[in-house]
Amino acid sequence: MIITIDGPAAAGKGTLAAKLAEKYGLAYFDTGMTYRAVGLAMTLDGRDINDAAAAEEYARKLTFPQMLELAKNPEFRSSKNGVAASVVSAYPGVRQALLQMQRDFALNPVFADGTPANGAVYDGRDTGTVVCPQADFKFFITASPEIRAERRFKELQAKGMETPYAEVLADMKARDERDSKRAAAPLKPAEDAVIMDNSELNIEEMVGVAAGVIDAHK
Repeated sequence: MIITIDGPAAAGKGTLAAKLAEKYGLAYFDTGMTYRAVGLAMTLDGRDINDAAAAEEYARKLTFPQMLELAKNPEFRSSKNGVAASVVSAYPGVRQALLQMQRDFALNPVFADGTPANGAVYDGRDTGTVVCPQADFKFFITASPEIRAERRFKELQAKGMETPYAEVLADMKARDERDSKRAAAPLKPAEDAVIMDNSELNIEEMVGVAAGVIDAHK
């Protein structure tokens, strides 16, 4: 079983994906990690993330082990690297270079320890439209920019990162615009996706709605 969960930054995709993966015994793949890995690798090497050709080169060389190693860096989940990921993800060459890695996971999904899984839950921006259009279930999660910025602000605070809320909100809106207007796979729901606005929903309610859809058609 393949489940895709798409939506803008800080919409709650990752939390929902992890919960559904646990509930149904599926592997979990955050496709955003691939773009964060490219962005961070370039930053660490002192390369300009606005250099599309260089970004494509980094994407083509990226391996799963390298991505997992970069994910250990404290900056991997930072707001700054989130912006870098958004910038490099807009390059068609980068998306094409990483697409096969993302698609291959659906063919041979594995858990974090390497053991085989009977399916996967994808978390990203275009997993239901581009990466896995054949998915059994597709969800598009959203919420207002202000609510998403507040969530990300609290998340950063919990990690000891003192980024002003106004800056987080501005970055969120700029990222939304980049993601929705990029030529390669713009952020949008798949035609057959279930759209969920979780501005007023907690995680338990989100899981309930998604599980209701899945269980009704299994």
